[in-house]
Amino acid sequence: MEVNSIWVSSNLIFLPFFSLFILQSSIAQLNPSDSRTLFQAQQKLEYPLVLQGWSNWTNFCFFPSNPNLKIVCEGNHITELTIIGNKTRKSTLSASFSIDSLFTVLTKLSSLKKLTLVSLGLWGPLPPKIDRFWSLEVMNFSSNSINGEIPSTISSIKNLTILDFSKNYLNGSVPDLKWLKNLEILDLGSNLFGPKYPSSLSYNLVSITLRNNSFRVQIPSDFVKFVHLQRLDVSSNKLVGPIPSSLFSLTSIEYLNLANNQFSGAMPTNLSCTRKLRFVDVSNNLLIGKLPSCIGSNLKNRTVISMWNCLNTTSKYQHAYKFCQKEAIAVLPPKRNGGHRKEEETLKLGLVLGIIGGIVGILGLMGLLILGVYRRRQAKRANDLKSDSFAFDKNAARAPSSMPNVGRRPQTMRTAALGLPPYTIFTLEEIEDATNNFDSSNLVGEGSQAQLYKGWLRDGSMVLIKCLKLKQKHSTQTVQQHMEVISKLRHRHLVSVLGHCIVSYTDHPNSGSTVFVVLENVSNGSLRDHLTDWRKKDILKWPHRMGITMGIARGIQFLHTGTQHGIFGNDLKIETVMLDDNLTAKISSYNISLPSKQAGSESPLNSHGASQVPHGPTNPEKDDIYQFGVIILQLITGKPVNSADEITELKNELEIGLMESPTRLKEMVDSSIRGTFAYESMKTAAQIAINCLNDDVNARPSIEDVLWNMQYSVQVQEGWNSSGNLSTKM
Repeated sequence: MEVNSIWVSSNLIFLPFFSLFILQSSIAQLNPSDSRTLFQAQQKLEYPLVLQGWSNWTNFCFFPSNPNLKIVCEGNHITELTIIGNKTRKSTLSASFSIDSLFTVLTKLSSLKKLTLVSLGLWGPLPPKIDRFWSLEVMNFSSNSINGEIPSTISSIKNLTILDFSKNYLNGSVPDLKWLKNLEILDLGSNLFGPKYPSSLSYNLVSITLRNNSFRVQIPSDFVKFVHLQRLDVSSNKLVGPIPSSLFSLTSIEYLNLANNQFSGAMPTNLSCTRKLRFVDVSNNLLIGKLPSCIGSNLKNRTVISMWNCLNTTSKYQHAYKFCQKEAIAVLPPKRNGGHRKEEETLKLGLVLGIIGGIVGILGLMGLLILGVYRRRQAKRANDLKSDSFAFDKNAARAPSSMPNVGRRPQTMRTAALGLPPYTIFTLEEIEDATNNFDSSNLVGEGSQAQLYKGWLRDGSMVLIKCLKLKQKHSTQTVQQHMEVISKLRHRHLVSVLGHCIVSYTDHPNSGSTVFVVLENVSNGSLRDHLTDWRKKDILKWPHRMGITMGIARGIQFLHTGTQHGIFGNDLKIETVMLDDNLTAKISSYNISLPSKQAGSESPLNSHGASQVPHGPTNPEKDDIYQFGVIILQLITGKPVNSADEITELKNELEIGLMESPTRLKEMVDSSIRGTFAYESMKTAAQIAINCLNDDVNARPSIEDVLWNMQYSVQVQEGWNSSGNLSTKM
């Protein structure tokens, strides 16, 4: 009896353990098809570090999770797969990678609900077969190099709640997403979408992020239907027209970021704001008048940033009214005529065109007569001097290299971007007129091979003109090819090239050519001016300095990756970073060069000063990173540096501050920005600076890595701002 009791008791004790063992065994037996799919995906992703160590004995359903890899199973099938790599948008998978093949493999996971593939170097367009992920609820392909348009078939994935394609190179129009009734979070930020604003989104969305794209139209006025929307970020686009009043009174809205667009006009004084609204940023637009009371000053539970508009406030951080008036006219969208006036307008247009046609005909005949006389007068001069002006179109290569072009009308490239005039091929006469025959009073600077002049074009605009005398004779084709590269250097964060003129002397065949490069003039001074003048320095609070830092980084990124061969070895200093009226950073010293006949030698088109890069192995790309670190160092401390020793000293102090305590780091920070930064944001920026200043050239980060971490610093700062912590010093 006693033995039986012991046997029964022991069975009762071991039964739960045996049952648990049976349960785990059944769960552990992952469907063989899913296991094969994981190994195939590992191969398609070219064996990233995060997927190393797998074998036939790997129990995927009980695989230890970590921040970069997560596999969740239910019913012997994989339901969640998260893979986060360490690649940047610059560092992609090999040329043999096929995103189509990867999707073919992953769609075999028939029970998959959550798929996250981040920073894995994926590239290529999204294939239409994306709709085979029919069971997905979360789709996150952010921080890759995916390009092209989003396939319309994505609207078939009815269970999607989160869609994140941010930080890629997607472009075109956003497809119809209104049928994704379960979609709550949409993040398409930092892509190339545009110019049309997404017109068909689900009204059940809770968060919409469209920042840093290329939307260039008026924002829709139907936001009143987005009753669940809590967060909207459309900053850093080219959105125009008035800001819809309905945005501020949405039932659930808490966060509105409309900064860095071209919104214009006055906001209604009776604007209504919902009580939940905690953060509003309308800075860097073209707004006029007074802010409505619900987003005015002295609000305890609502942070509002409105600087750099033309608002009628006591703040000194606003433009003059004329600035916004002029800019708003420049970006005004075309008006549409009503259908009932179509015929009348057509008749008026025909009459106007007829008159214009007659005038043009008469002017054309007069122009031909004048041109004939003008060419005869220039014939003698053409024997001594030849000005090579070329249009870089498909037929340019067919033009004879000896074609004389003195007196020829300037040619233009393609339609201007960024508010700049079209790229122009100038004549020597125009260059001489602009500089008053190179008057010494217009000489701004001079180097060993180049001079820099200020000048005025015939439309009255001020420009800078670099004059470079090439020592060796170059073929027309060689010079033309390099000027074509230069003509494409147009970016929001570069001092852009507006045009050029090439001059060669035919009577001295051994003498080289002279190249004149016409640059836009940025009149608000350099970053050094703003850090050394206490009045200007007081304007640069931490959010401004973060914006300037991001601008410089994006300019470097464009130079390194936005051209065919990359432009490195740029003279990056606070003296050569210019700020426009909106405090937008523009790099003025990028290394545009022409090759010399001597192997490995180049003739620079920029004038380099003393380098701040320490002596050692030359790596132009990482030299730029080092110089960028020096700039961040000066923005944090507010102390311009003049020597390598000063850089080392500040860097060491910063490292000590990071290691010891927040108080020590805050003591190093420029006193004029205290109270305007989140500590974590400042700490991240300081760490970026130290990494960039690493003495080991190979250990310095790429510009993509820098941008990735800078973005984190910005997001932390934005979160801090939105919590109502932004100091009144702003």
